[in-house]
Amino acid sequence: MKVIIIGCGPAGMLAAIASAQYNNDITILEKMEKPAQKLLITGKGRCNITSSLPIEDFIKNIPGNGMFLYSAFHNFNNEQILEILKEEGIETKVERGNRIFPVSDKAKDVQEALLRKLKKLNVKIKTNTKAEKILIKEGKVTGIICNENGEEKEIKADKIIIATGGKSYPGTGSTGDGYKLAKEVGHTITQIKPSLVPLVASSKDKIICKKMQGLSLKNVAITIKDIQLNKEIYKDFGEMLFTHFGVSGPTILSGSAHLLRYKDIEKKLAEHQIILNIDLKPALSEEKLDDRILRDFSTEKNKAFKNSLDQLLPKKMIDVIIELSEINPNKKVNEITKKERERLIKLLKNFKIELQDFGKIEEAIITAGGVEIKEINPKTMESKIVKGLFFAGEVIDVDAYTGGFNLQIAYSTGYTAGLEN
Repeated sequence: MKVIIIGCGPAGMLAAIASAQYNNDITILEKMEKPAQKLLITGKGRCNITSSLPIEDFIKNIPGNGMFLYSAFHNFNNEQILEILKEEGIETKVERGNRIFPVSDKAKDVQEALLRKLKKLNVKIKTNTKAEKILIKEGKVTGIICNENGEEKEIKADKIIIATGGKSYPGTGSTGDGYKLAKEVGHTITQIKPSLVPLVASSKDKIICKKMQGLSLKNVAITIKDIQLNKEIYKDFGEMLFTHFGVSGPTILSGSAHLLRYKDIEKKLAEHQIILNIDLKPALSEEKLDDRILRDFSTEKNKAFKNSLDQLLPKKMIDVIIELSEINPNKKVNEITKKERERLIKLLKNFKIELQDFGKIEEAIITAGGVEIKEINPKTMESKIVKGLFFAGEVIDVDAYTGGFNLQIAYSTGYTAGLEN
């Protein structure tokens, strides 16, 4: 069978690996000069390969149509991708939050391992080749028209797998081509939005964030709330980062995926106060935190308040906390009143940033939305509209939190699409 796979990212590569079991003639069309470019920037260049959680728990971490992936996850799971990589010499390690990385901490090693595997399986990869149109006859795919190095060509095919990715990080080739191809043959594309994206602070709080730009906080508890409705939208514990326009980091990115699904979110961001509460000292109750501050103050009695917080807070945060606490920075710590201390404690346990918007789709790790799942067979990833047409990865309307889940979606749906039933 002649199989054409559009896109040489993780989904496309796993589709080829699965399809190669049947001795098919497989060609991957990749519009970029080099394959799997987006893989190189995953996990901040380290590649968060997958999660060590049991595969049954993956769906709980996929707010975007997780149940659709039940069969795909059982066709190809997290242990199987690690086995393939191990065969190609990639040793892995588990880090905080069940995240699995290569021991080398290099995404390039994962990319090269998968490309080696494809080479062994005689999979052809045509780079600088953009799919332009899917050819259909009597409701079944017959081939594809593509542009190869500026020359238009027609390639016959018995099976076509669209694995083009979404619209995030367009510089890596994800520019929404798959949505266009799917729409042209009759598929519905749900609204495309950024997910796993930094969040933009209100004008006032943007100034605060900018002062702490680049500061990464570990082991903090975050809560995103709608103040008008007194509704908790999302809570998490872990790492976050201040940027020049707002906040980012793992907990914030996962929070953005949840916030995205909050009803009428665009309207609420405009009309309601959506507040990020950060507990900077989640392991300490207010009473225990007061004891801690008193201990620090007792050893630094004659110090000015502005010079007394080095043990308690990161350097980049001290000036901001002093300003917001409204305690005179030059006041001696032994002169600070109980009320002033209470104000400081409330601030440390409930540091507020008002959220105004999502970052741009170009800044998103992944996109929410895509090919409507009702039009795809979840057991095979085949189109219910066109016979012989399959989908894999981010082009489908599925998306997950951070932690390796989105890459596993790519592997599992890709592998499922490559199988023959």
